[in-house]
Amino acid sequence: MGPRTIVLAGLGAGIGTALVVILGAVLLLPEPSDSSVASASPGTSPSVAPTASAGGSAGPSGTVGASIGTTSFHVGEAAPALAVPQLGGGQISLASLAGKPVWVNFMQTTCPPCVDEFPIMSGFAARYADTNLVVVAIDVREDEGAVAAFVQSLNARFPVGLDTDGNAAQAWDAVALPVHFWIDRGGIIRAGALGGIGPDIMAQNLQTILPGVTVTP
Repeated sequence: MGPRTIVLAGLGAGIGTALVVILGAVLLLPEPSDSSVASASPGTSPSVAPTASAGGSAGPSGTVGASIGTTSFHVGEAAPALAVPQLGGGQISLASLAGKPVWVNFMQTTCPPCVDEFPIMSGFAARYADTNLVVVAIDVREDEGAVAAFVQSLNARFPVGLDTDGNAAQAWDAVALPVHFWIDRGGIIRAGALGGIGPDIMAQNLQTILPGVTVTP
């Protein structure tokens, strides 16, 4: 065997050995996972979008400045427009009440809390009439006769409006009844609460639109 043949044989053996080593290394590599996983940067956690609840509840004070589900009390915002027929004749118009503190209550005669709240609201309306406070209730989608009987049975001492098509309630996001809004003399909503509230919460929220007046339950 000549020198040339020996060299070629050595090269062939070396290449064969290298191929065996490479093939073994490939076989030892772990198989990739089929599922993809997003990783967060060190020191951080993946962000999670908050979920909206279907409903909400008032805080300890009874006032809620944030949205509850699809309902917002519009606290800190200008009150939406409001103009509806008044029970017994005339019209209830928020624009005509400019410069006065206004308490607006959206309600229905079939809700038990409304039965409890109306006499209390009448008491506040009478006691703070000298502050130019205006208390109004807006009945939503009910027959005028049923509303009249309801108001008479409870001897309500404040005007009641008729939102027969529900447009006013929709504009105010009053999707849960009863619901209350307290509006200051500048037309800004200062507090709001879902119904079923008592005189303590009513007084506390009424205080927000009667500065300088001591409001008691």
